[in-house]
Amino acid sequence: MNFFHQTSDLDKNMNTSHDNLLKDEQNRVVDIACVDLFCGAGGLTHGLNRQGIRVGYGVDIDPNCRFPYEENNNATFIETNVENIMPEDLSNFFGDAKLRLLAGCAPCQPFSVYSQKGRKQRNDHKWELVSVFGKLISANNPEFVTMENVPQLLHHEVFQEFLNSLTGYNVSYAIVDCAEYGIPQSRKRLVLLASRLGPISLVPPPIFDHTPRTTVRQAIAHFRPLAAGEADPEDALHAAASLSELNLRRIRASKPGGTWRDWDDELITKCHRKDTGKTYPSVYGRMIWDAPSPTITTQCFGYGNGRFGHPEQDRAISLREAAVLQTFPDAYRFVAPNEHVCFGKIGRLIGNAVPVRIGEVIAQTFLQHAAEVLCADAAPPLPA
Repeated sequence: MNFFHQTSDLDKNMNTSHDNLLKDEQNRVVDIACVDLFCGAGGLTHGLNRQGIRVGYGVDIDPNCRFPYEENNNATFIETNVENIMPEDLSNFFGDAKLRLLAGCAPCQPFSVYSQKGRKQRNDHKWELVSVFGKLISANNPEFVTMENVPQLLHHEVFQEFLNSLTGYNVSYAIVDCAEYGIPQSRKRLVLLASRLGPISLVPPPIFDHTPRTTVRQAIAHFRPLAAGEADPEDALHAAASLSELNLRRIRASKPGGTWRDWDDELITKCHRKDTGKTYPSVYGRMIWDAPSPTITTQCFGYGNGRFGHPEQDRAISLREAAVLQTFPDAYRFVAPNEHVCFGKIGRLIGNAVPVRIGEVIAQTFLQHAAEVLCADAAPPLPA
């Protein structure tokens, strides 16, 4: 399926990096089929597809994921709880594929720093979804496995239990700084890779510390200016939430990278006057043009929910800008034509997504790994 792509600096840079990073001749002979569990709106699937991994099915319990997933990806959406997926279902999804990748990015809220509950106890049912993923791996033994989640998962016993389910796999995992991979966002994620074919590790970042990182300016400066409460008539997702008169005064008093401490006293909220509120300086903040954005969350459309103010316009970032900071293409469709844009619903889909670029990096890793293994197996033996 073909889509129109606006020529933002971010798209140009990403397309260039694809050409430089992929070993085209090797990857052409590698055919990997994938099933994406907890697929959401399709961030991981889209990244895998863009690099040549065939994602045939995505599974998620949220019906709101169906339209964006199927509209933007040549894959079938299965609306069900992953707990309902049986090993024989996965076998049918994979068909006769010789190289199978099972991806599972279980909901991260129980482990996130944003969830007090997740840090303290294990009575959230979502924790068990990581174990369900592990059981499906053990039952089906796909050649490859990947998981993306929040770094805090490392500190929970469920992660060690998951590692125990990967008997027979070569496993690597690391905390990935997404900004090092060209994602215009300060976002750290746990990325796990596993292979039955041999040792594997994530391809190294294409940029280094001395190279400028992709910035908010490069990602979203090309979008049409908006006022708070306004939507672009040509793109319903490029819409900014309304602001009260008081919050308009606050954002006008805010500097990029500054805090609410810069305001006149009359603008400071009651909660920030308390000792408990003084530790949250980033809320009601503006992004900085020439730096990566903060972590995009499910509430990123709200000016008071974090440093989500536009660098210079008096509004929070739009849903489209948030999606692009998650490295979705400019034209990725989240709602059907004439469908009402619900900020809460779309914000959740965007904030919970795996950045598309992380999907591309994971795809590059598996394709290069498989190509190297296959080439080594096909090489004639050295003469005695």
